[in-house]
Amino acid sequence: MHVCPECENPLTFAEDEVDEGEIVLCEECGVQYEVVNTDPIELSKVEESGYDESAIAFTDEEEE
Repeated sequence: MHVCPECENPLTFAEDEVDEGEIVLCEECGVQYEVVNTDPIELSKVEESGYDESAIAFTDEEEE
């Protein structure tokens, strides 16, 4: 059984059904972990990116 390092609650997921690259969510605190290895199961915390979609500006101007 894996435990969330942030809140120390058990992470509930079917260890024999996850693939590398899948995201596991801690249902208690909402932290996301990526499965980086399946034998043995190894998880890595998904860091929030500094990417802010609301900061992108689109224009209708055409280049001349």
